[in-house]
Amino acid sequence: MSAPAITRPSPVSGPTTASRPARRLTEWTRRHARSLLWLAPVLVVGAVVNLVNIGGSPQRIDDEGTYTAQAWAVAHLGELAHYTYWYDHPPLGWLQIAGYTQLTGAFARWDVAVLAAREAVIVATLIATVLLWVLARRVGLSRGVASAAGLIFVLSPLAVQFHRTVYLDNIAVPWLLAAFLLATNRRGQLAAFAGSAVAFGVAVLTKETFLLALPVLVWVMVRSAHRETRRYTLSVATTVLVLIGGSYLLLAAVKGELFSGAGRVSLMDGITFQLGSREGSGSLTDPDSLLNRTLGLWWQLDQVVIVLGLLAAVAALALPRLRPYGVLVLGLVLFMLRPGGYLPVPYVIALLPFAALLIAGVVDAAVRVFGRRRAARSGAVRQGRPRRALATGVVAVAAIGAIGAVAAVPLWTTQLRGFLLADLDRPLRSAQTWLAENASRDQRLIVDDAMWVDLVRAGWDRDNVIWYYKLDTDPAVRAESPNGWRDADYVVTTDSMRTFPGAFPEVQQAIDNSVVVASFGEGAQAVEVRRVVASGSDAGGDAQDQAAAVRAELGEQLAANPGLRLADTDRDLLRDGQVTAPVVSVLGALAGAGGATVSGFPVVDGEEGQALRQVSISRIDGGPAVVDGAPSTDASALVASLSGAYAPQDVRVSGDAVVLRYPLTNLQDPTERNAS
Repeated sequence: MSAPAITRPSPVSGPTTASRPARRLTEWTRRHARSLLWLAPVLVVGAVVNLVNIGGSPQRIDDEGTYTAQAWAVAHLGELAHYTYWYDHPPLGWLQIAGYTQLTGAFARWDVAVLAAREAVIVATLIATVLLWVLARRVGLSRGVASAAGLIFVLSPLAVQFHRTVYLDNIAVPWLLAAFLLATNRRGQLAAFAGSAVAFGVAVLTKETFLLALPVLVWVMVRSAHRETRRYTLSVATTVLVLIGGSYLLLAAVKGELFSGAGRVSLMDGITFQLGSREGSGSLTDPDSLLNRTLGLWWQLDQVVIVLGLLAAVAALALPRLRPYGVLVLGLVLFMLRPGGYLPVPYVIALLPFAALLIAGVVDAAVRVFGRRRAARSGAVRQGRPRRALATGVVAVAAIGAIGAVAAVPLWTTQLRGFLLADLDRPLRSAQTWLAENASRDQRLIVDDAMWVDLVRAGWDRDNVIWYYKLDTDPAVRAESPNGWRDADYVVTTDSMRTFPGAFPEVQQAIDNSVVVASFGEGAQAVEVRRVVASGSDAGGDAQDQAAAVRAELGEQLAANPGLRLADTDRDLLRDGQVTAPVVSVLGALAGAGGATVSGFPVVDGEEGQALRQVSISRIDGGPAVVDGAPSTDASALVASLSGAYAPQDVRVSGDAVVLRYPLTNLQDPTERNAS
């Protein structure tokens, strides 16, 4: 008899393993649909306002270049920094930027390296916006009020200015908000508090000044912790935080750089510099102090958020759910005004999310109190004197907030229009372009760090692009420049260099002993490319005067040559010695060999007021210089015949003319053409 067939039960139909995450995501989205509808517009507005025209405004600054170059060095050189890492800041901030740029290909996507890092910090700001919105909900604010806090955070001109700037503080803010958010968690507090400690530790190792928020974070944890498990959860959080902080000490110890020693950097030296030996920002009563200039910059950008934020912080002391954040803002403000202390320009970044939270939260509380007062008048609710006094104070703040909102509209509109439309960075880009076109790759440049990566990517050896700060402070750089400033060929001055004229003697000597060869922009955005004269600025000036005299003599003879056809204004330029000697010599040869028609001496961008080293030739020996958009046979033969001192640096077609560009003349010898 055959064995009975075994019948296997059919599998129960249900979602596959692969579909479970999608199903959970769908359920989560459905459950939080209302919140997402409130939050999404805030993120879209924030992304548009902060990302549009990030290459135009604000102008790149030296600090941005430093953090960008350090992130680039991590990704492309395998080093913690592009110069000797000396523990001025923990490295975790630019390590995060490096990670973002590597994952997204940001450095390859942007021609200007700083913009890749700006993209990273704006992404961090958008993450911070989400966390701020959730924190606002956690402290009891409605979805609409939480969105208002988010909009203040992303739209305030003060915030936009700093969110668009590559500061480590922008990377630290999301971690700080995450720490407070986890500290307010009421479920699974052991994991939440440990996560809060991790987030806060990362924030501090991103920017050390965020350690100032620790007392308030501990307060929030203590207030949120369940009484029966408080000691245990806080002990675990403390242990985690100590371990994370200890990792920085371990890094220095492993490298043998924990303590000071001859011929090496150390963590102790970095801490001593930041806390003790760093020059203070001056007094609030001194109108020329760094403190006053920094506060003035903040005030110019957005008076409304500054005033409302401080008022809201004071009012929040009367509101239990907002009290810790009011104390945090007031504590940070008092610390920055301490006598003799140093105030970093980006210090305000840590204040911005909490100021936005307090402004929205206090106004929301005022509206609720106002509603209760109206109900009280109708007899529905009775209020005691203390509550009436509180209501009166909060309503007063709300009235001020309403006035501030009205004042913010024209101020914010004007400022935001500038961020979206102005091209303040053009002078710096133009200076970089000028260097790429006119300086040889073996020449040494002293520059603002904002252009360091771009010039290295353009072909300069990293040792030939000197961040100006290092020329006076880094022994390794000084060893590469045994003659100091005299070993440099160009110095490119920006507002950052001009801010501290006596702080860097070698740099100042390079500037004092140089002559301007190209300038771009004006005011604080002005950028000058200066050619260093090793024999001194007086010798350079004398050489320029001699060169001008030689040019005038040659030009006078050429202007009288009937074989040269040109406008009277251009003839006057020749007579006045405004046209460089190589151009004069080539035109003289053309005039004697059959004649030529000159249609002008175009000015090289940035060289207004300098000797003219371009010539536009429209006809050669009676024939056109350009045929069908290309140099004619005569023009091509002319270019091919020019060699040595007469060979042009660049040849291009412009309309119906061929334009020849000649290099700069050597400032040491007016009769010798620079080989670059």
